[in-house]
Amino acid sequence: MDSKLSSWLEDHVNLESLGIPAGVARRSATPTRERIEGLLTLLGSPQIEFPAIHITGTNGKTSTARLISDLLVADGLSVGTYTSPHLERLNERIDWNGIPISDSALEDLFRRIATVEEFLISPPSYFEILTAAAFTFFADVAVDVAVVEVGLGGRWDATNVLRSDVAVITNIELDHIEYLGPTRESIATEKAGIIEAGSLLVLGETDPDLRSIFYDRKPDKILLRDSDFGVSANLPALGGRLLSVFTPTTIYDEVFLSIHGAHQGDNTSVALAAVESFIGRPLNDDIVRSVLANAQSPGRLEVVHHQPLIILDGAHNASGARALRSSLVEEFALAPTFIVIGLLREKDPVEMLQALDAHEVKQLVCCRPPSPRALSPEAIATAARTLGLADNRITVIDDVVEAVRFAREQAETADQIVITGSLYVVGAARGEFDLDSRIRG
Repeated sequence: MDSKLSSWLEDHVNLESLGIPAGVARRSATPTRERIEGLLTLLGSPQIEFPAIHITGTNGKTSTARLISDLLVADGLSVGTYTSPHLERLNERIDWNGIPISDSALEDLFRRIATVEEFLISPPSYFEILTAAAFTFFADVAVDVAVVEVGLGGRWDATNVLRSDVAVITNIELDHIEYLGPTRESIATEKAGIIEAGSLLVLGETDPDLRSIFYDRKPDKILLRDSDFGVSANLPALGGRLLSVFTPTTIYDEVFLSIHGAHQGDNTSVALAAVESFIGRPLNDDIVRSVLANAQSPGRLEVVHHQPLIILDGAHNASGARALRSSLVEEFALAPTFIVIGLLREKDPVEMLQALDAHEVKQLVCCRPPSPRALSPEAIATAARTLGLADNRITVIDDVVEAVRFAREQAETADQIVITGSLYVVGAARGEFDLDSRIRG
């Protein structure tokens, strides 16, 4: 990308990188969508030019968005997809029919936004610029539908200028409490903000105590996981999962999913329900089988090397870490394990290490995510010691790439290396491997 445009973008406030100032709760300030609405108006209101499927939830948003997009493309639609954050390149966040936006197209969008931003009351944020760029791109290429992942929360997220036909909630867990509030109820309330009166809601969260929060948004129809759609069989298979999935119209029986993790079965059921809701009919069985058999989710239980087995997983909260640990136990042979981990400062290192059962590892390699929000790797090491891990099983290496190289040098062929804790860590590590899989966020 043009260096001047890259510098221009980086000059804007980026909460992904910087987070909120110490001692300031985002919820204590008045949230607003004024800047993104003003920016999009100056760009010709591109967000009204296409229908959308809008996705939020604590975990599984990007995997679900990918599956939805792939199914829609295979069904013959022109599909724009917007996800965040990216692993290696900014272009991953915006794609059209599975192909990330080109540098030249992204640069042109940034120039258009830079031209009009002077007319705003205050400068847009980094994420608002990317959101405006995505929506403008989707309008320019005249997509049949945009599949859009919320950046954070829902109600006040920049993406929530959309009027979506289908809203998707993957699940609700405790995460980003400094932004969204300290309880599952407060988090559900924020995420429910993407639901438009009269729209259709695909609800992947199964806790009945939270259900009224979503009902209060008055969607026209609600599809409930484990009732209207869900997974009736979810078994480990070589290279992924063997699923039987039901939707309101169809049973997709004994379908192979080429992604590891039982939770990806749930994401698949959400995706199928969302796609059927949007197109108004069942999908062709051959399309479903082909798409799921070729599905990819970079940085999510992604096997990147064998002997030793090396797995990348961007688990960045306790529920994600527990899912990772469960998947390792269920789907991979027991082996001495190296964990390479880096965390952001908002995360509790003790909680994360407990969720990973890190006291059992052969070696814990603590590193620093390439982000100003990074937690000191020494803090992770200290947390490991409080859990009883001996000093000779803890290594601190600041740089992610050097930490990965150390683990590879020390591991024997029968060992496994798990690289986790943050998508920033996974993105930095991923470049160490010769991978031919696509990256879309």
